[in-house]
Amino acid sequence: MGLPLIKKDDHYTYGMYKDWPDEERWELIHGVAYNMSPAPSRKHQETLSWLFRELSLFLKDKSCKTYFAPFDVRLPEADEADDEAIDTVVQPDIVVFCDLTRLDDAGAKGAPDICVEVLSPSTSRKDLSVKFDLYERHGVKEYWVVDPAGEWFQVFSMIDNGKFDEGRLFVKDGVFQSVVLPGFELNTQELFESIKN
Repeated sequence: MGLPLIKKDDHYTYGMYKDWPDEERWELIHGVAYNMSPAPSRKHQETLSWLFRELSLFLKDKSCKTYFAPFDVRLPEADEADDEAIDTVVQPDIVVFCDLTRLDDAGAKGAPDICVEVLSPSTSRKDLSVKFDLYERHGVKEYWVVDPAGEWFQVFSMIDNGKFDEGRLFVKDGVFQSVVLPGFELNTQELFESIKN
């Protein structure tokens, strides 16, 4: 019997979350706990691996750093000065931080510059709605959503009004250029070809 998908019977905080068993993976969003099981598919992992490699190679000798899940990102509200009281802790598939003061031994506290989520059947609804709103509200500069099954890649960029734009959609033969990482290009045909076998 698997773990419940959502724990709704309490308002959970980072202080509680830290004490949960290491073999269980959860995210907290506004105090609600979301189970990260089951393990991602092979295609999900290959997509994640390809994207992380491309970002890592590009960021070599640059000041920004990239990490892949599991990597705790605490997103405090303005009134949550106490780390233990933070009620939102997410594990995006990939994050890029250019403000290195947000990194600490526990992961990071504050919004990444880039969040990447690779969609899977069990998480796509949350990634496209709940996490979209969360990342927008906390000031993530670019949100990348990748669908390995549908072979599309969408990028939302923060604009002057503190909201994400309508998003740029890239399919099998698109070339994406990051605003946050000038000079970084991603060829979606290469990405999706790499995960076909």
